[in-house]
Amino acid sequence: MKYKVISIALFLILPHCIFGQTQIALGNKREIFVDNYLIEKLDGLEIVKHTPIDEGPVLFFDRPWEGSFSTYTTIIKDGNVFKAFYRGITDAGKDGTRAEVTCYAESKDGINWVKPNLKLFEVNGTLDNNVILANAEHVTHNFSPFLDANPDTKTNQQYKALGGTGKSGLFAYTSPDGIHWEKLQEKPVFTRGMLDSQNVAFWSESEEKYVCYFRTWTGEGESGYRSVGRTTSSDFINWTAPVQMNFGDTPLEHLYTQQTSPYYRASHIYIAIGGRFMPGRQVLTEKQAKQFEVDPKYYKDCSDAFFMTSRGGNAYDRTFMEAFIRPGIGLGNWVSRSNYPALNVVQTGPGEMSLYVNQDYAQPSAKLNRYTLRIDGFTSIAAPYKGGQLVTKPFTFTGSELEINYSTSAAGEIKFEIQDENGTPIPGYTLEDSQTVIGNEIAKIVEWNGNKNLDTLMSKTVRLRIYMRDADLYSIKFTN
Repeated sequence: MKYKVISIALFLILPHCIFGQTQIALGNKREIFVDNYLIEKLDGLEIVKHTPIDEGPVLFFDRPWEGSFSTYTTIIKDGNVFKAFYRGITDAGKDGTRAEVTCYAESKDGINWVKPNLKLFEVNGTLDNNVILANAEHVTHNFSPFLDANPDTKTNQQYKALGGTGKSGLFAYTSPDGIHWEKLQEKPVFTRGMLDSQNVAFWSESEEKYVCYFRTWTGEGESGYRSVGRTTSSDFINWTAPVQMNFGDTPLEHLYTQQTSPYYRASHIYIAIGGRFMPGRQVLTEKQAKQFEVDPKYYKDCSDAFFMTSRGGNAYDRTFMEAFIRPGIGLGNWVSRSNYPALNVVQTGPGEMSLYVNQDYAQPSAKLNRYTLRIDGFTSIAAPYKGGQLVTKPFTFTGSELEINYSTSAAGEIKFEIQDENGTPIPGYTLEDSQTVIGNEIAKIVEWNGNKNLDTLMSKTVRLRIYMRDADLYSIKFTN
């Protein structure tokens, strides 16, 4: 991107320019900069995507009932316990059969995982296993649980899940603990869609209903592109007629999984870190595939991970078409259906969040790798050394302080100005009054001449003008 040179005079003029008057009710919700929702104008700045850091394998699918084709992983943080759910299947071609089971692992830190001996189902002639669901034809193909955030949910149904294929439809299950599951009813709750990958659901706090994102195709049957549909429900049993998701003015691609879920620090923003499939894009030769012991059916394509977002409804935002996670070094990463992310991003440290990616698919070394990002650090507003500014759309807020997640270089800085809806600086909150923010913090309260308090501006329509130089701004939130 070519940065525009901005003079000091331009900074003095811009606040008085006439902007569009779309007003946003921001409330006290955190905003992360994954789209242009809050942004009216960028000068010399840009929204950038950050690359997750590969921290290495944390879970190998090495039990006799797991195997090379284990996938469709879900990670849930419940209090101080991290829980992993994933498909176990040893042979290709047995999708949707009783050969598939749902396996479970847990961790105290999201890094070191154990597979408890649950003794719930006899598998391969033994009760000594980590299987939480078996003998459930179709359901265990892609069983996808979630921790229900619905305030009215029953105590014994804190966990819910959907599983099934296009042939069977999706069945609903409930559980008090994520380990012991019961079918909610005998017949499927949703039957429209191809459903031939991980179909994810959750309670949307912002929409106040259950939402399910499921596999579709853009053409009839399995033709066109693998894509995504959406349906909603008030009770997890009765679901609305499905709608096809749209991706704005972007080219269609095969989205094998989408892994849409509310971001845990901003539940009104849905993060989708899914698997992009590139059919026929072959990297390995037949000889190389044999060397890595790749199943013969699974080396003539390749896959990577993509990033998109939604704020509800049937629209995704694909600001970034580039891969979120590229396949790693080594030919074993360049096989079909490898590099598919698990569902959900979870916090694993004071400044760190983790996501997990299935790797080495269709190989004896099949495993789950952990990747890390800074908290809120999917993207940021990034400023070069020469500086630039952002002006927001008009919004109202609740809260008495402005909290930011940011980083600067030793030479960098960030300054904040609060304007009225017409772009006029509000006395006491001008750029000249703002402290010069320097540092690297997940949560910092902004001050103007030593004053943090914004009570007099609460519920008024305002804008932010943010000057940045050699810095990144990851999120903002008005807080008490």
